Amino acid sequence: MNIHLNGRPRVVADGTTVQALVPSARGVAVAVNGAVVPASSWGSTGLSEDDAVEIVTAQQGG
Repeated sequence: MNIHLNGRPRVVADGTTVQALVPSARGVAVAVNGAVVPASSWGSTGLSEDDAVEIVTAQQGG
């Protein structure tokens, strides 16, 4: 199945969930098609063909 991950095309298996794309929940936010997905729902949020997934990580510094 084809999705867009942070603006880049990516092929994932059918049935892939948000959880499979996120290495760690600490300091991470995920949106699918512009809607924020709470971390508690990552394991139950399946992806579909052509979904746009954005994963952002908080950074420290100044």
